[in-house]
Amino acid sequence: MNFSLIAFLLGRLSLALSAILLLPVGLAIFYEDGSFVEFAITSFTAFFVGLGFVQYGKFDEKENISLREGFATVVFSWILTCIICALPYAFLQILDPISAVFESMSGLTTTGATAITNLAAVPKTVLFWRSFTHWLGGIGIIVLFIALLPQVAGGSVHLFNAEVSGFGQERLLPRIRTTAGALFFIYCLFTVIGTGFLVICGMTNFDAINHSMSAIATGGFSTYDNSAMHYNSVSIEVVLAMIMFLGGGNFALYYAVTQRGIKTLWRDSEFKSYMMIIAVLTLLITLNLFFSGGLQFFEGLRCAFFQVVSFATTTGYVSYDYDTWPTFSKLLLCLLYLVGACAGSTAGGIKVGRFVVMSRAIAAELRRAIHPQMLLTVNFNGRVMPIAVVAAISRFFFVYIMTIAVMSLLVVSTGLGIEESIFAVASCLSSVGPAFGTVGATGNYADINWFGKLVLCVTMLLGRLELFTMLVALLRSEFWSSNRNW
Repeated sequence: MNFSLIAFLLGRLSLALSAILLLPVGLAIFYEDGSFVEFAITSFTAFFVGLGFVQYGKFDEKENISLREGFATVVFSWILTCIICALPYAFLQILDPISAVFESMSGLTTTGATAITNLAAVPKTVLFWRSFTHWLGGIGIIVLFIALLPQVAGGSVHLFNAEVSGFGQERLLPRIRTTAGALFFIYCLFTVIGTGFLVICGMTNFDAINHSMSAIATGGFSTYDNSAMHYNSVSIEVVLAMIMFLGGGNFALYYAVTQRGIKTLWRDSEFKSYMMIIAVLTLLITLNLFFSGGLQFFEGLRCAFFQVVSFATTTGYVSYDYDTWPTFSKLLLCLLYLVGACAGSTAGGIKVGRFVVMSRAIAAELRRAIHPQMLLTVNFNGRVMPIAVVAAISRFFFVYIMTIAVMSLLVVSTGLGIEESIFAVASCLSSVGPAFGTVGATGNYADINWFGKLVLCVTMLLGRLELFTMLVALLRSEFWSSNRNW
């Protein structure tokens, strides 16, 4: 393990964060909301931490980043970024240190679970910072790092692959930095377009920027305690749903659309399944709310569509108190926790593509039970899936469910109810945010004790890095002890 190279990369990242923090420093001066000193201190802290790492580290342009160093850099980068981004909450005494780390981790992993109980009392600069951490985490701090900073070394593909979600990433362009830059451009473009439409629909410029950053990152932080319910506007809900929907799509697919045309969307099995899941669940919940929930059809359709898109994309915006819905509708929302959106998106969850592959693998096994000698394959996007990929997806499913079980046991030990613990863990692992009960549509995570918040912080990071990137560092001793270059 080349710790000096990792230290150098962490130092560069910390210096970049120091520069990024100048944005809220400037906003604090503009709004005169009393947060200038705290953000300035955070920026200086990040700067000196970065200098320390760079001084300790060593960089050789001829040296490659190995797979193991890529994993370690990604994990340490997220932890370091989370701690630095938590400092303003702690310095302003908005949250205690553990809750500040929880809020920061929730923002960066685009979970949207909050420990703040009264957003109206929070300075506007802090509200912007919460949404901005969503935006940074949505594109991925490592992807951002590769896109904006000079190429640090060969082998940056290991950094990229450890950061970007999915089971079969394909580079859009020959160079990783060029690929990261293309994704970053699309991300910025969607953010700007979303902001413009929200302003047209009646949001203030400040709220529009915050909600657009949060929605495209499929995060869920709002500038109001009651989220999208605050506006009670059909047009705003439609625009937010469209931004969330785009955030839940594969950004690599969007780039392919610019090169090969709109028909590329309809040829993609995952994107078609993604749309179908949203359409079918919206219809089912609408009918359930109409027949059993006491809502008029179009009111039910409005509520169902927004919440289905919000949960399917793991954003977590709330336009209606879904805790009051019939059990059938709430169960369907729970299923969306696990499914998530598309690979290569800003969303969490298991991902639609994995469900498509697994469903076809199960169908193939059922046919094999009847015809043992038949040679069966699993196809996805017109290609035969290698057995190794199908096996890897099966392992991912198993580890995902086991992670929910283990983390739920730890959270239950804090005194939180068993149902709320399971929903909270599933929500944090899938980066949804709101769950049910005290941590549901009208609640928050403020009352969970320090140990429970730390467990949920680890859960959020596991979900954001898709389990194995972090688990290999936590559970495999040879990751640290072996001298072999992976």
